[in-house]
Amino acid sequence: MKTIKTFSVILLTVSLVLLIPSCAINPVTGQRQLMFMSEEQEVALGAQYDPTVISTFGLYEDEALLNFITEKGTEMGKISHRPNLQYHFRLLDSPVVNAFAVPGGYIYLTRGILAQFNNEAELMGVLGHEMGHVTARHTAQQQTRQQLSQVALAAGMIAVPEVAQFANEAAAAMELLFLSFSRANEREADRLGVEYSSKIGYDAHKMADFFEVLNKMQMASSHQGVPTWMSTHPDPGQRNIAVNQTTEEWQANLPAQSYAINTNEYLEMINGIVYGENPRHGFVENSMFYHPDLAFQFPVPKNWTLINSPLQVQLVPEDKNAAMLFELSQEKGADVVAQKTISDLKLTLIDKNNVSLNGLNAVATVSQQVSQNDAGQEQVVKVLSYFIEKDATVYTFHGLCLDENFSTYKPAFESTMKNFARLTDASKLTIQPDRIKVISINSASVSLKDAFDYYKVPQDKFEEMALLNNRALTDELKRGDRIKILSK
Repeated sequence: MKTIKTFSVILLTVSLVLLIPSCAINPVTGQRQLMFMSEEQEVALGAQYDPTVISTFGLYEDEALLNFITEKGTEMGKISHRPNLQYHFRLLDSPVVNAFAVPGGYIYLTRGILAQFNNEAELMGVLGHEMGHVTARHTAQQQTRQQLSQVALAAGMIAVPEVAQFANEAAAAMELLFLSFSRANEREADRLGVEYSSKIGYDAHKMADFFEVLNKMQMASSHQGVPTWMSTHPDPGQRNIAVNQTTEEWQANLPAQSYAINTNEYLEMINGIVYGENPRHGFVENSMFYHPDLAFQFPVPKNWTLINSPLQVQLVPEDKNAAMLFELSQEKGADVVAQKTISDLKLTLIDKNNVSLNGLNAVATVSQQVSQNDAGQEQVVKVLSYFIEKDATVYTFHGLCLDENFSTYKPAFESTMKNFARLTDASKLTIQPDRIKVISINSASVSLKDAFDYYKVPQDKFEEMALLNNRALTDELKRGDRIKILSK
């Protein structure tokens, strides 16, 4: 189950941290700047956000790769502008090509971006870039801007308290995480990325090469609600030229330093990494959502969008005037979970029944919450919920919309909820994700296209796989060169 959007009128998170603003010295520039938090508060905020980020994305388990990044990142941190800060590094189980940081030294790399790198130097350039956002306190500045924006909006938001009852508590951290940096911030982070990666012995020219690949990819602004690199890290203009020029300057300033690229070493580390969506965590096929790891399935209404995250599945119609939320609980018994949910969300119970769904015991409830909208008028949100017992877990559906729309959406709610069932189809239960497979070229000379043909790469994947290797299809490969293809 992957990342959560908020929906107008239905889902919204109000998060406002009331801190006293002060002027602080920027560790990189030495200049004073408005900041709503001390360094101690910044570190505490990062520690607070970290479990939320992890629970939202899930961690990608690769001990060797994480140990390498932690070792190099710690080395980089000690030569950074904030050497006393403890840095933390996480690999996230997301196919999205992105890297980001939160205040206090928490740096995240998705498996999507790790699969896209072709050498250690690219990785270290991006790691240095993200560390630059931390050392220059760009992430803390984002928090300050977010708070100022929230102060301006708080009066309007407080008028719809019923929405907060259904809001995802992770949304505040995610909102901060996905704010776009300014172009000035990006230029500074680029310069710091070059400096830090050069000082620990990597060729930062490869950082410029990777940014060029990202431009070629023309990535969409988001993937299932998760922004890609291009939307959170806007191109400050002439990025490749500026990074290459800064690299030349640092390499001239450190003439005794050698600068590694380490292509083969990196490719060996990511050999076998999951690429793209992992169907083991849930996928939609022919209007049915399947979850092989948890062995369940349910139908998706026609023209509804499904958004999958580790925390929750959300389904939304085209008009966005309703939503279905699907999650699980380790509490014992559907009735216990139903009672706790009604209490926790401060709902008024209208109806409750014990039912059987495809051989599974369940509790069905109808409830509501009454509040006032922005105009001061009474507003009723009605909720249809099913609490379903399966394998010592309670799976919960909530279908919610305004009371006047409930009869319109109730059939869609019930069609999905009543058809929740065990997954028994072996072809779905055994499905596996694509993984990176590193191949060594044995021919004296062969084009990348011919190599793809030889290894039976589907032709409609040629361009994507060429970008994955940062090569053109016409590039000549020689014996011993390594390329990435996909395998199960």
